[in-house]
Amino acid sequence: MSVPSAGEPRAPSALLTIFATPKRFDGHIGVIQRNAIASWTRMNPKPEVILFGTELGTAEAASEFGLRHVPTVKCNEWGTPLVSDLFEQAEGLGAGAALCYVNADILLFDDFMQAVSRVASWRDRFLMVGRRTDVDVKEPIDFRQSDWFGQVRNRARHEGKLQIARSIDYFAFSRGLYPAMPPLAIGRFWWDNWLLWKARSLGAKVVDASRAVLVVHQNHDYSHTNYGPSKEEMMASEECILNARLTCEQNPADYDDGFFWRYAYTIDDATYKLTPGAIHGNPRRLWKQFKRYSSRPLGLAKLARRALSQPGSTTKSKHAITGNSAK
Repeated sequence: MSVPSAGEPRAPSALLTIFATPKRFDGHIGVIQRNAIASWTRMNPKPEVILFGTELGTAEAASEFGLRHVPTVKCNEWGTPLVSDLFEQAEGLGAGAALCYVNADILLFDDFMQAVSRVASWRDRFLMVGRRTDVDVKEPIDFRQSDWFGQVRNRARHEGKLQIARSIDYFAFSRGLYPAMPPLAIGRFWWDNWLLWKARSLGAKVVDASRAVLVVHQNHDYSHTNYGPSKEEMMASEECILNARLTCEQNPADYDDGFFWRYAYTIDDATYKLTPGAIHGNPRRLWKQFKRYSSRPLGLAKLARRALSQPGSTTKSKHAITGNSAK
C-alpha cells in the first residue's frame, strides 16, 4: 500500500484526522499500541491517521497500516515531543474537518466517530473529551474475528474500571481551535489539563462524551520512561515540574505563588455532556469550580490580596478570585 509522506499534499477531506506519537514498539507497549492503531483504522467512517516520531517501530507500523508517518517532531531537552509542535503539524497536514489527538494505547470504535460527527454538527468551535475505561490487555487482539468489538466491549463492561475525570486521553477538536501553545511535553502531566482549560478560556464548547462513547485504555506501567514504573516518580521529575510552570502562561507568577492548580481542568469542567439522545448542559462544572477554590482558602485569600493590590482591582478581582476568564 502506498503511504503518503509528510511533504505530500493533503488527502481528500475526511471527517476526522487522528494523530498520535507512539512510544517504542517494545514488549507489552508494542502489543497494545498495535491494537490501538488497528482499532482506529477499522472505524466507520474511516478517519485519516497520522503517526508522529521516530521511536522504534513507528515507521514500520505506519507502513503496515498504510498511514502517514511524520518523523520530525520538536522535542524538549529531555527528548520528549512537544504538544505545541504535534498540534501545529497535525493542523497543517491533516485533511479532517476536525482533529483528534489520542494516546497510542487507546482503543476507539464506531461510536467515537458518531460522537464527533454529532458534536461537529452542533457547534463550529468545540473540544470533545471523555473518561476512559481501563482494561488489562496482554495479547494482540484478533481483528479477523467478526465480533472482536463485542468481545472487547464485554471485557470492558465486566472487567474494566471507569477512570476518574483527571485522566484525559483524547482531544477531538474543531480545526483552528488552538492558537500558539507553550512548549509542553507530551505525556508528562498537566499538558492535558491545560488543553481543556485553554479551550474553556477561548469560549469553545467543551463536551464530555463519557456517556456516549466507549474508550478503552489498555493498562501498562511507566517503565518505558526514564523515571521508573510509577506515576509518582515521573510527577516529581524536572520535566513534569516544567510542564506545571508552563501551564501558567497567562500569568507566570501563578506558578511561584502556588496557583498552577487554576489551570488543571478535568473532564468535570466540560460545559456540556453528550448522551445517546442529546447534548445537555453540565451543571457539575459549577460545583467543580467552587470546590477548586473553596478547598484552598489560604490560596483564595492570597489571590484576593494580589488582585486588590493591582491597578483597576475593582473589576479585576472578580476574575482573579472566581476564575471567570474560563467561560
